[in-house]
Amino acid sequence: MTHTNTIRQASVADIPRLIDLLHQVDMVHHRLRPDLFKPDTTKYDEQELAMLLEDKTKPIFVYDDGEVLGYTFCQITEVKEDRLLQYRKTLYIDDLCVDEAARGKHIGSALFEFVRDYAKSIGCHAVTLNVWEGNDSAIRFYQNMGMHPQKIGMEIKL
Repeated sequence: MTHTNTIRQASVADIPRLIDLLHQVDMVHHRLRPDLFKPDTTKYDEQELAMLLEDKTKPIFVYDDGEVLGYTFCQITEVKEDRLLQYRKTLYIDDLCVDEAARGKHIGSALFEFVRDYAKSIGCHAVTLNVWEGNDSAIRFYQNMGMHPQKIGMEIKL
């Protein structure tokens, strides 16, 4: 049986698979920064995901080839009539994940390009995201997608 690879808006039926992938992301972050991230949990639970799916300013897209192999959680923000900042509409990628078992198949690139094109189509000025220092494969991936640092968060551990 052949499947067509589709990127589409996530639905309630995708929640169990989103939870699985959110666990993978949590463990990547936990291994990188156990001082910040707890193991074996998720950023959102089932109810929070159901609410997010209803929020038009926070679209979630999934890569589906018969099974959801990746996702991207987005947030659309607009700066309007700010004293300091210019008007700006931005799509922030809150999270992008490709199933560990499906890496190297250009699913991440497909998701990123889909989101970039979507952002352009709704009048965004930029796509932004944060990536943790030390997550070198993610940094390389985003650089290969054409991204570059906008600002750098710094810390001193006490």
